[in-house]
Amino acid sequence: MSSDMHTSLVIMAAGIGSRFGQGIKQLTPFGPSGEIIMDYSIYDALKAGFNRVVFVIRRDLEKDFREVIGDRIASYADVAYVFQEKDDLPDGYKVPAGRRKPWGTGQAILACRGTVNEPFCVINADDYYGRQAFENIHSWLAGGGARTDENVQHMCMAGFILRNTLSDNGGVTRGLCRVEEDGCLKEIRETKNIIRYQEGAAIQDADGSVRIVDPDCAVSMNMWGFGCGFLDVLHDGFSRFLGSHIGAEDENTAEYLLPTIVGEMLERKEAQVSVLPTSDRWFGVTYQEDIEGVRQSIAQLVEKGVYPSALWA
Repeated sequence: MSSDMHTSLVIMAAGIGSRFGQGIKQLTPFGPSGEIIMDYSIYDALKAGFNRVVFVIRRDLEKDFREVIGDRIASYADVAYVFQEKDDLPDGYKVPAGRRKPWGTGQAILACRGTVNEPFCVINADDYYGRQAFENIHSWLAGGGARTDENVQHMCMAGFILRNTLSDNGGVTRGLCRVEEDGCLKEIRETKNIIRYQEGAAIQDADGSVRIVDPDCAVSMNMWGFGCGFLDVLHDGFSRFLGSHIGAEDENTAEYLLPTIVGEMLERKEAQVSVLPTSDRWFGVTYQEDIEGVRQSIAQLVEKGVYPSALWA
């Protein structure tokens, strides 16, 4: 589990799982030896060649993270912690009085500025991605794909198949993608409440009506490959974002989100995103009802020999 090139796996784990209910969903055990979903992502990432793990967490979760996973992973890779807090804002900005949550995935990655100085892959803590996506992104990063040419940020994204990412227990949010013939991302649209529908997928609107979606279209699962220069882009963009939203009607709910940030960069021709297809089935925990299905899926992977029954033994 080594690589000559320094590459980091950045795990976003600061989100408050409001739909999940009680408990910290990122720390729920799923594997036969008590492994959590992050264990499998980290295992796959290290196999693929990543050699550093950076946890983006809430400061009040640090003790739990170190005990449940961080201290164990430190035996296999360099481990760092950065903290996403709602009051970590640029000079001149204050948290609105009614704001309860941090500012989204863009702010989560921005917390890595000053800590991550190498190409990196971004994932969610509570998603299982499969090894192929980690191998694809690491190969792309190791090949020098993450660079800046004439103010254009070159980045990559794991392109999952929509039907492989749906929950049996309710609607999910996905970044629906339009991909050019050359494999580059043309457009990404953050879309809420996508459901399984008949033999495919649909968007369920608030009035109960449905709009059919191509179940084989590419979607973003917030698995990205970036160069460290992207952190400066996030820094500049966050100030603009706050200037537009603090004092506006949505100041307590607005989120600085990676798919939206990348989509706007594409519109301004400031980004080129290589979509790296993966046929692996994603699974994760959005709802309490997802837990048993995730445990069964992991048990099947262990039975097939994809993972040992005791991951780190």
